[in-house]
Amino acid sequence: MIKKITLLVAFFFSFVTQTFGQFGIAEEPVVFSSEWKQLSDDRAEILFYGKIEPHWHVYSTDLGSGGPTSATFNIDRIEGAVLDGKLKAKGKEISVMDALFGMKVRYFENQVTFVQPIKLTGGKYKIEAYLQYGACDDKTCLPPTAVEVTYSGTSKVVATAGVQETADKSSSVEETETPFLNAEVDLSQADSVTNINEGIRKTDFWTPVISELEAYGQEGSNSSTYAWYYIFFAGFLGGLLALFTPCVWPIIPMTVSFFLKRSQNKSKGIRDAVLYGVSIVVIYVTLGLLITSIAGPNALNALSTSAVFNILFFLMLVVFAASFFGAFEITLPSKWSNAVDGKAEKTSGFISIFLMAFTLALVSFSCTGPIIGFLLVEVTTSGSILAPTIGMFGFALALALPFTLFALFPSWLKSMPKSGGWMNVIKVSLGFIELAFALKFLSVADLAYGWGILDRETFLALWIVLFALLGVYLLGKIKFPHDDDNEKTGVVRFFMALASLAFAVYMVPGLWGAPLKAISAFAPPMQTQDFNLYEKEVHAQFNDYDAGMEYALANGKPVMLDFTGYGCVNCRKMELAVWTDPRVHQLLTKEYVLITLYTDDKTKLPAPIKVMEKGKERTLRTVGDKWSHLQVSKFGAIAQPFYVLLDNAGKPLNKSYAYDENIRKYIEFLETGLTNYEKRK
Repeated sequence: MIKKITLLVAFFFSFVTQTFGQFGIAEEPVVFSSEWKQLSDDRAEILFYGKIEPHWHVYSTDLGSGGPTSATFNIDRIEGAVLDGKLKAKGKEISVMDALFGMKVRYFENQVTFVQPIKLTGGKYKIEAYLQYGACDDKTCLPPTAVEVTYSGTSKVVATAGVQETADKSSSVEETETPFLNAEVDLSQADSVTNINEGIRKTDFWTPVISELEAYGQEGSNSSTYAWYYIFFAGFLGGLLALFTPCVWPIIPMTVSFFLKRSQNKSKGIRDAVLYGVSIVVIYVTLGLLITSIAGPNALNALSTSAVFNILFFLMLVVFAASFFGAFEITLPSKWSNAVDGKAEKTSGFISIFLMAFTLALVSFSCTGPIIGFLLVEVTTSGSILAPTIGMFGFALALALPFTLFALFPSWLKSMPKSGGWMNVIKVSLGFIELAFALKFLSVADLAYGWGILDRETFLALWIVLFALLGVYLLGKIKFPHDDDNEKTGVVRFFMALASLAFAVYMVPGLWGAPLKAISAFAPPMQTQDFNLYEKEVHAQFNDYDAGMEYALANGKPVMLDFTGYGCVNCRKMELAVWTDPRVHQLLTKEYVLITLYTDDKTKLPAPIKVMEKGKERTLRTVGDKWSHLQVSKFGAIAQPFYVLLDNAGKPLNKSYAYDENIRKYIEFLETGLTNYEKRK
């Protein structure tokens, strides 16, 4: 029996994995092809067709400053033609509010087409240009990437002097001042490109160290796997809480006793109880799969920052909290449960057991509904396709476990705590927690519409009050309709009150700008803080690689290289949640020379440079292009954030580090680099 159940579970996860795919970072998550489309004698279009890997997205055009990289069309050289309007995007555009940037962003998933209209001015034409775009997933971002095109030919339009003069002025690159370099260039020797002061000693810090870095082992981002573990654990915890509610706990001994008594032998009773537990898992996991299939992956990703949906989620959680406080009961129509129960009595075998499990799901909805609702709201807005299924699996597993265990060990039934007022205390406590998390979703809507009613101070003040009230309630100083007036405060309840009050006190310094890393994922961004006394942010010593390396060499200090981007969301998360730690702050400011390189820096280089990258020719036009080429050619990496430790010769001191907010691991990463640096000296 155990073997069959194990095979069933293995088959289920195999099916889910094959259905929804794996969540990895593709080597080339976005691939573009281009086409020249002649519309008439004097009109044409350059089309860029983009195919986007699952869970990645490409940003649209004209996003504005201060946000991620917009898609743009850029001219290197143009003759016999002019641009006929701006770059246009075609496809299913998703518009959401990005809480970290504090602005709406627009992007495309799966596929996108960018169109640049061209007007031919007569005679021979030649266009050398490139599409630049930004792409991210939920963990990392690519540096601004260029798709280069060259088109030439002869148009049937008769050129005129006035038109030709306009065409000459349309070039976006001043070719007469900075002629295009066609030769391949070694950036480590190109003084005109690196723009380093002539007095600084030249050392080849650009030598590739990919093999040396791989020798330390690969350090990738495990945030996706971690998120799955977190979602499963959250669902499992929700199931455990549901067990101790008045709608579920009293049913356990009755149901197990029924299976043991109606069976002719103990083994059959155990089998029925196990099937009952498996049925519970199947019912709730099916619910998670239905949500995924109905909403679809694009909708789940959009929900995370959609203002309308976040307002609905806020209202839903407030209603659930009021229900737990005793204002009303959320119940399904009784005729549903009666009908299912009647079917269970008329059938036998597995169908009967399955219908009994379905009856439990219906009659316990008044207690489990708010927990399931909160869980689904939280995991659905995580943007992960499998999140609802994984969350429901954890919830159902915790809910089904007691029925199986008590069937295996019937003597345990005698030691079960009796039903009482303690179950209502759990319900009310969950009400406080749901009300607190409702504010998280209201915060997203507040940012989307620019109301300004829930900045960071207001949010923290409300959380402080809620958790302080929860502590006071657990001490018995506040009573709700279903509470027992004569109930005393037990030891467990006292320690729960202590934890809640301590958490409220912990948040108080946040009113003056303390980072509060424990709730950084829930509170509004730091820029909404009006009054901030915190001054321990870490700032880079250099934003130029060669200059920073020369300084480190002259002063005998190791280097921490930070590849980041202005539009990199997770880079900001690392800086807020990890770099503000006192030990990390000390290591980065005292022990290392911190060099931060923005791969989306749009500052123009003195002249465009052609280089070979992974066997393909690439043109570097901006400072950001230069740093992204450094990351690819020297370290074999493309995504941000990306951290690597170097000695004074540009050799790695430890494996690289990607997005992972584990402070202990980050400190270990930095300290190991220092140890290896001292050994190498």
